[in-house]
Amino acid sequence: VMRAWVLLSAVLWYLTGVKIYVKLHQNSPVLICMDFVRSRKETVDPTYLWVGPNEKTLTGNNRMNITTTGKLIVIDFMEALSGLYTCTLSYKTVKAETQEETVVKKRYDFMIFAYREPDYSYQMAVRFTTKSCAGRYNDLLFRVLKKILDNLISDLSCHVIEPSYKCHFVKIPEHGLVHELFIAFQVNPFAPGWRSACNASADCEDITNHNILQARDRIEEFFRSQAYIFYHHFNETLPAMHFVDHSFQVVRLDSCRPGFGKNEGLHSNCASCCVVCSPGTFSPDVDVTCQTCVSVHIYGAKSCPTPNRNQHCED
Repeated sequence: VMRAWVLLSAVLWYLTGVKIYVKLHQNSPVLICMDFVRSRKETVDPTYLWVGPNEKTLTGNNRMNITTTGKLIVIDFMEALSGLYTCTLSYKTVKAETQEETVVKKRYDFMIFAYREPDYSYQMAVRFTTKSCAGRYNDLLFRVLKKILDNLISDLSCHVIEPSYKCHFVKIPEHGLVHELFIAFQVNPFAPGWRSACNASADCEDITNHNILQARDRIEEFFRSQAYIFYHHFNETLPAMHFVDHSFQVVRLDSCRPGFGKNEGLHSNCASCCVVCSPGTFSPDVDVTCQTCVSVHIYGAKSCPTPNRNQHCED
């Protein structure tokens, strides 16, 4: 889902402790070095000093667009650009009677975080009736079903992973015991060669997420058609192995790229986002949380540096 308030060049008036989330490789919103009340008044001899992460004074360049009126836009936002952005507004008040000038300074803080959309995958489950829990036909059905589903979504660079099944005895109300195969599998958009679908796009998760949503819809439609065939074509004669109507279940699973994670407490305004890991944390894999690491001093860390044991303090 595109977050319009982040992606559009919205004008953000300063609010105490404001957190701003910028999608990776997008431009930041317009940051204004002035509060709403001050903007409604005359401002004499205003000057603006922007300081970025690591307390570096910002000057206009191909990455930082600073206007003469103190507005800042960060171009092509990256993980390393995350952090505290501070602007100091200096202006003068002039007494009409004496022309006495007084310099007034105000500081405005913006915490900016890079984020990505999570990578989607889907955990799915279905059930099929079977004649017996013994015999090779159950395994054959299982392998054929996986092949059908893989073929159904292969053009989307998606595939079925971690398939499994178990056979159970099920007591149906007002019926006897039946044998059913409980089949589970996961579908993700990272089939071999999936990167070719990115077309050199920097935000490949937009493409892979679009593909996995299509894959989910195709698989759902496939099982819906199985139920339709069952009810409209078999009449009195039922095959021993058939799809159990309404047994299709699907749950979305989110994962974050290395260096990113979810933290609903810290980032409540972007709770579904994969937000860049802050200093003191890292994420080495596709987990959804950033782990603690006191030796990390950057944003977006993918590893936890171990202290050099050879280093020691000297008097």
